[in-house]
Amino acid sequence: MAGTKKSKIRRRRHKKVLKQARGYRGGRSTNYREAKQSVERGLKHAYRHRKEKKRNFRRLWITRINAAARQNGMSYSQLIGKLKKADVKLNRKMLADLAVRDPEAFSAIVDFAREIE
Repeated sequence: MAGTKKSKIRRRRHKKVLKQARGYRGGRSTNYREAKQSVERGLKHAYRHRKEKKRNFRRLWITRINAAARQNGMSYSQLIGKLKKADVKLNRKMLADLAVRDPEAFSAIVDFAREIE
């Protein structure tokens, strides 16, 4: 009499995938085969979008810095170039935050950059 093969392992794997598929509609949340495909696709998109999120935030910061710099009579590229030359260690996230929350401080940074040759 032949015994079942891998029953515990298979059940565990199926339960893990079905748990990840909770909240999906229709058979995607109950049928293992459909759930497995949906979960794999979802994880693939999640991985890709985690990378994309970083790019999108950098674009947002650059846009904010550029807008604030132009209000102070300087372009983004000139500002960043002069800050690099002066060895100022402010990253784009912090510069954008200053531009939004504390325009006076950002103006002081722009004035400092203007003095650099």
